[in-house]
Formats: sequence, C-alpha cells, structure tokens
Amino acid sequence: MDRLIKKAKALKGEITPPPDKSISHRAVMFASLAKGQSKIKNFLWAKDPLSSLNAMRALGVEITITDSKEIIVNGKGLHSLKEPENVIDCGNSGTTMRLLSGILAGQPFLSILTGDDSLRQRPMRRIIEPLRLMGANIVGRAENRFPPLVIKGGSLKGIKYNMPIASAQVKSAILLAGLYAEGETSVTEPYKSRDHTEKMLESMGAEIQIESNTIRINPPLHSLKPFDITIPNDFSSAAFFIAGACLVPNSEVLIKNVCLNKTRTGFLEILKSMGADIEILNIKEQAGEPVGDIFVRSSAALKGVTVEGEIIPRLIDEFPVLCVVATQAEGITIIRDAKDLRAKESDRIKAMTSELSKMGVSIKEFEDGVEIKGPCRLKGAEVYSYKDHRIAMALSIAGLIAEGETVIKEADCVDISFPEFYDLLEMLQR
Repeated sequence: MDRLIKKAKALKGEITPPPDKSISHRAVMFASLAKGQSKIKNFLWAKDPLSSLNAMRALGVEITITDSKEIIVNGKGLHSLKEPENVIDCGNSGTTMRLLSGILAGQPFLSILTGDDSLRQRPMRRIIEPLRLMGANIVGRAENRFPPLVIKGGSLKGIKYNMPIASAQVKSAILLAGLYAEGETSVTEPYKSRDHTEKMLESMGAEIQIESNTIRINPPLHSLKPFDITIPNDFSSAAFFIAGACLVPNSEVLIKNVCLNKTRTGFLEILKSMGADIEILNIKEQAGEPVGDIFVRSSAALKGVTVEGEIIPRLIDEFPVLCVVATQAEGITIIRDAKDLRAKESDRIKAMTSELSKMGVSIKEFEDGVEIKGPCRLKGAEVYSYKDHRIAMALSIAGLIAEGETVIKEADCVDISFPEFYDLLEMLQR
C-alpha cells in the first residue's frame, strides 16, 4: 500500500507511542525460560514481536492472551523447551532469529529458523561464529552467511568473546547461550549497546555481572524467576514524532511515557547539540527502566554536527530520521562508523541516500555513513520504502516539510513495528 503525504502547517497535540519493541521481544522470550507464571502488559502487538511470541509457542511454551490483551506465560524452566514440529518462521524479525539462536544453541534438539525475503538476506555469521565457539552445531545458507539456520544445540562451554561491532542482538544471543554453558561466558563490546537483556536477566536472578563494556554470565544456580511487567513505550517509535515536531514550523508535541534508557537515547543528545527545543518531563521508573514525557517545539535554527564513535549504537535505529533532520540544519552533518546499517531490514545508508536525493537533498554516501549539506528546500517526490518500516516513517516525516506531495511506495511495512503510525501522524497535523 502506498501513502500520500502533504506538507504540514504544524504538528500539535499529545500522543502515546507504541510499546517498546525490544523489551516486548525479550519479555515473551525470557518469561518462557523462567519457572512459573509471568504476566506481560502493554505488549507491542506488531508483526515483529508476534514472531517471537509464536516462536516460543512453537517450542512448547504455554502462552495465553486475556481479553484485556495481557499475556500470561507459564514457563517451566530453562530446560523445558520442546523440539518444534516444523520450521520456525521469524518473519521480518532479526531480533527473533538472533536471540532465539542463542536460546536454541543450548537445547538438545534440532531447530530450523527461517524468515521472509528480507530476513533471509541479513547477516547471521556474526552469531554463528561465537555460538559455534561455545560448541553449538549451527549452520546457515551461503557458507553460514544467511538464513535459514539449522541448529543442533547442547553441551555448550563458556567463552570470552570480544565483539568486533557493538550489537545488542549478538550480545544477547551469546548471553542467552551462556545460561546453558558450562562455566562463565563473557562478552566485551567496543561501545555499549542497548542493555535490556542484561537488565531483565538480572531482575530474574541470573548470575550476571556488568563491568564497563564487559558482561559476564554463568548458568544460574536456581531457576530464573517469573515476573510481572508493564512494558514502557518505544523511544525509537517516538523519534519520528520528535523529529517531525522539530522540523515542522509552529509545532508543539507532547509524547507520553517513553522509555529513556540511556543506551537508547543518543538521538536526543544529538538533537539537543543541534539546537533542538526539547524538554523531558515527569521522569519515573517502570519495569526497571527510566520513563518520561518528551515535549518538543519546532526549532528555528538547527546546526550541522558530526556523529560518530560510541554514540552510534545508541541511535542506530534513528539513523534514517536523523538524516531527515540533517537536511534542515545549517552547514554540514556527517554520520560515520555506521556500516552495520547496511545489514538492517534494508541497506539504510543506500536507501536514505537514494530517496533523499530524489527530494533534492545534497547527500554524499560513504561506506559507513553519509554527509548532508543543509538547509535544503525539500520537494515532494515518489520515494520507495524498501519495505523497511524505519525508512518509510523517516520519508513520511520528510514529506511533512516538502513542497508539493510525497508518495511513499509500500508504506504498509510500518506494521512491522508501528501499525498506528499514520493515524497518529494525521491526528497531529494542522
């Protein structure tokens, strides 16, 4: 389905973004490994997290959904999973495939993981190599580069692993395998990536220690504890509305109950350094995570910045919409050290370079990022989503400030993470 976007005069109002996608995945997976009943409220009912829920059901976990959309997981412990009767379809979800590979590496049975056309082109050697070092028998297509993955797990041993690239998904896969390994498993990242896995496992009683960028885990002495959780709302989804309110003149938008985990909010730091008018209000704790409201006013004069190094893993999902913000900043914005973006749902570096160029943006592509010269007067165009939810949403924000009409091709891919995106966007427009 295509989507027509017209220039907005203002964005005004209050929204609540969808529940956090990363935490939704982990909640349903980790509850399945606990011993006892866990309750999950405010789960993200979108395609990606549902892939994780359905995968755990395929592994024999009893999961029920109440009339009020609360999820009840009756976990029976780390060693209670059953061999699936069929191939497990992870859909478009790299999180499902990578985290599940870590869990399945410790299971004494055969599993096969596949996904849609996009997921079957995403790199999996980055998890296959460390899991093999631990003793898992795991193979992938094209010399272990891509899915489908065939996993015969069991008899793992702990390793010390230095990650070449900071990745929460790879880190999580290794830590989950470490729950089943003999001895200690440690993972060291070059920069700190999102830490929801460590926080949640620690709250469940896992034997885990965190020191700077190194995380150590041992198989637990006791069963992992079940939990009741109300999932906070997703910062990465809120980011599109933060950007929109910054860019569209005369805007004032309040975004409610957003997860403000510091490993996720690099985008806020960069916007403030560019001169954005943003306030954080009503900070509290929810599910072990800092949560608050974000109030954004349109910004009269943004300035270009250089974005590189340790902050990149903390804004990796926000790259597409950061490119859109950069088009309206005075001077040069440079984003580097982001080569991993070429292996997301699409090649996001190539996608944003191509589609913003169609809208009149002066943008130069590097192997690991982009350079954007602003401010630029955007013009409406027909642009392609690459069936990537974050590309579609970022280009929609660009359409709000472009002259004329912008058509987003195959915009329904937003259902991967944010089915209500266009409804909320229309509600705010004035």
